[in-house]
Amino acid sequence: MVGRAVRALGALVLVGLVALIALQCWYLGHIVWWKTHAPESTRFMREQLAVLREKNPAAQLSYQWVPYSRISPQLKRAVIAAEDARFTDHEGVDWDAIEKAHERNQQRGKVTAGGSTITMQLAKNLFLTGERSYLRKAQELAITFMLEAVLSKDRILELYLNVAEWGVGVFGCEAGARHLYGVPAERLSAAQAARMAAMLPRPRFYDRNPGAPGLARRAAVIQRWMGSVQTP
Repeated sequence: MVGRAVRALGALVLVGLVALIALQCWYLGHIVWWKTHAPESTRFMREQLAVLREKNPAAQLSYQWVPYSRISPQLKRAVIAAEDARFTDHEGVDWDAIEKAHERNQQRGKVTAGGSTITMQLAKNLFLTGERSYLRKAQELAITFMLEAVLSKDRILELYLNVAEWGVGVFGCEAGARHLYGVPAERLSAAQAARMAAMLPRPRFYDRNPGAPGLARRAAVIQRWMGSVQTP
């Protein structure tokens, strides 16, 4: 009986390992495909569309891919300044930023900062849910390292700017720029770009509350930082 139980447990472990490897290969295959192709949607987009369709079955997302060369350099600098100042230097994970975020969270007694890089945020947007767990974090890190291994920095930034959320049902900088300012992404000014970057932590809230005082203050700080930012 004991031998049979051990063999059954071994078989379950083997099946689990095979399934885990298959899942990683599935992620990697998509990343390789996106090296030269634009995503039609992301996990986060599909989740948000499902939420919108609970109230309106006919709801659609506003999403339009635009190549890197047609994205304002101002927006590239603003997003790096706001989200990941060391984007061009690290290899996907900024351990110093994570340590500082952990210290701030301990001081405040709650989670107010995460230290996520642009690549880590892209991993979440493309593939994962909003669930918080050690397993999900481990998967996020694995996908992050895949993204950095397969894609160039400019491609990672191009993907991120094209799938980030910029309002209720609004995804990507092209749709965001047109929704917020009525202009294409390549024509965003420095002030407009800074304000869009400032929206990223809470895009749906700021879309509904454009006069929120915190948004204007954060945008002003980002605009001051933009001049020292290097883009890939």
